[in-house]
Amino acid sequence: MKNYCFLSLAAAVIGLGSCSKKTGDVGATKLEVRLTDAPGNYQAVVLDVQQLEVHLNDPNNPAGWQQLAISPQTVNVLDYVNGKSALLVSTDFAPGDIQEIRLVLGPNSYVVGTDNQQYALKTPSGQTSGVKLKLQNVTVPAGTTYQLLLDFDAAKSIVERGNWQPGKDKKERYLLKPVVRVVAQATLAGLRGTVMPAAARPQVLAIRSSIVGPDTVSTFADASGAFLLNGLPAGTYQVQYFPTTTAPAGQPAYKSVVRTGITIANGQVTDLGTTLLN
Repeated sequence: MKNYCFLSLAAAVIGLGSCSKKTGDVGATKLEVRLTDAPGNYQAVVLDVQQLEVHLNDPNNPAGWQQLAISPQTVNVLDYVNGKSALLVSTDFAPGDIQEIRLVLGPNSYVVGTDNQQYALKTPSGQTSGVKLKLQNVTVPAGTTYQLLLDFDAAKSIVERGNWQPGKDKKERYLLKPVVRVVAQATLAGLRGTVMPAAARPQVLAIRSSIVGPDTVSTFADASGAFLLNGLPAGTYQVQYFPTTTAPAGQPAYKSVVRTGITIANGQVTDLGTTLLN
């Protein structure tokens, strides 16, 4: 697909079925695919969303890709944080297994930096052919409404070229190397909370120790100080707060904070309350 990039997906989750049944058929399942954001330090991050595909057969069979019904659209992912999400797909489909999933982006994605200037998000040539995520032991049950959340990490996905200088071609400043988790809202847990002062705008990391090593998910608190981390496996977490701004003169300095021993359960969003950063 010329001039398109395939968004690489960075986590395996519950999948979709493709052989869609008509509305009202017994056993039909409703699928929703939504897009949310773990924000970065930008004014806007606009993705040119073109296509969403699933693979339900042998992953080595190139004919197995099937396109879901989606209207091409541009989405400012920074509008969808702290529990908000953009609806990409809502359709009926048959229960079953899924092997792979990929999201196709068009050539018109861009970022607005803190300088209020718009910069094209250029896709590295190595990603134009697409990166596919293989899923294992993924089955969608019958008779349910199933929601998949594509959690786009703006801070990790946008890479600034080290040799770019003001005055050079704006199209050459940033590369788009998408980092996205795919999570099933119904089966996983979440963490929410508030920081004070909100002006500290901290990055928030939730770190869970696992057999294969630490599992880290991050976001940023919004302008009101609120944050939400969705799609977390159940377990015990350490939550770290790192301010990204400095306190005004005459006010106490912002400080990093670590909270430990936070246990969360499937199907629940645990509220951490207010965390003070000064």
